[in-house]
Amino acid sequence: MIALLRLLWRVLAILDFVLYTPVLLLLAQLPHGLIRRIYPPFFHAWCRAFVRALGVELRLHQHYRGQLPRHYVLIANHPSAFEDIGIPALFPVRSLAKAEVADWWIVGRVAVAAGTLFVKRESSDSRKAATQALIDAARSGSCLALYPEGGCKGRRLGGRFFSGAFIASFESGTPIVPVFLHYQAQEAFEWADQHLLSKLWQIARSPNPRADYHVFEPIDPRNFDTPESMKDHAYRLYQGWQKRFLE
Repeated sequence: MIALLRLLWRVLAILDFVLYTPVLLLLAQLPHGLIRRIYPPFFHAWCRAFVRALGVELRLHQHYRGQLPRHYVLIANHPSAFEDIGIPALFPVRSLAKAEVADWWIVGRVAVAAGTLFVKRESSDSRKAATQALIDAARSGSCLALYPEGGCKGRRLGGRFFSGAFIASFESGTPIVPVFLHYQAQEAFEWADQHLLSKLWQIARSPNPRADYHVFEPIDPRNFDTPESMKDHAYRLYQGWQKRFLE
């Protein structure tokens, strides 16, 4: 009986996502000025519907005292494609994504309408422009989500963090909110250059589809002399969390 109820819930979740997606695409056709005001709540609800349709149990673990800042730059490790919907399912953020995402069918249209910022990673001019756009967005009060590894690096941290998130935080005076992502079934979630649909299918069929998102104390840029010192501090924190949760 319990198995039947779970199956029914999953079917309803998939149906909800399938029916909601055309609504989101229709809203994406509205004039840009109107989209900026009304689209974000619909986008975050769509991300939550996507998570439910995949059958993922998304858990938020709060390790900080008090409340999060009103405005912040969220950073996270990036082992999977799932966090592209997992993070905005939990946090009211605008993300930075590689420029190719804007051309993806459905996902690209939604990302553009949701206010996603884009960067061509191989272009230094694009990276500089993206950094300035991040600073401007943070100064305007947007909450941002960035992956300072510079892309999906697998189950373990890449060799370094890039500076963009920390420059945006430092120049705008906006605190960093660090989130460490841990997937119980790491192999099923880990991005390994598969086709996106193949990876989503693998996640949906995971034997343990649980995602743990650990939120730690905000990092105040006023406590640092340079963005580089912030970056080094954050990377050491992530190395410690990796040892704590993954080793």
